[in-house]
Amino acid sequence: MIMNDLTYTIIFYLFAAITVFSAAFVVFSRNVIYSAFSLLFTFFGVAALYVFLSADFIAVTQVVVYVGGILVLLLFGVMFTKGIMNTELKSDVLHIVPGTLILAGIIGALLYTFYTTHTWMQTEKQLHGSIVERIGYETMSHYVLPFEMVSILLLAALIGAAFLARFDRLDHDNNKS
Repeated sequence: MIMNDLTYTIIFYLFAAITVFSAAFVVFSRNVIYSAFSLLFTFFGVAALYVFLSADFIAVTQVVVYVGGILVLLLFGVMFTKGIMNTELKSDVLHIVPGTLILAGIIGALLYTFYTTHTWMQTEKQLHGSIVERIGYETMSHYVLPFEMVSILLLAALIGAAFLARFDRLDHDNNKS
């Protein structure tokens, strides 16, 4: 089945709408749990938009890192916090009018800059295939030292977080006695 340009355009706008509306729900929702779950749709929508840009590696990274890591960590943090599941606990959305005015000003300034400074330039070089192989080669050859340094830093952060969580629990048990 061959898809035409109209089909691609409809699918693009569908994913763009999902991304924008779920991001707005993250910002304007008064319930933290609903905000966290709508963040899931925002991340998946952004990953789908990366697929439309032929950036498959960035799309997979978006899903693995943000959905698989950060969002799950956020949900665990929310669910393990005392009283957060209480339906009476709501976050307040304050200053909607000034925030909307600032947003409109920033969007206006960006659009003015976009339309008055540069035009889109077409390139003769077209991207074909996947760039994942090249990224993997560069990561494991030229950039192996920074890659390993980041992994050691993340391991140290994980050990520190486990220590802090354990220390807090021991201190809480001592106060009960």
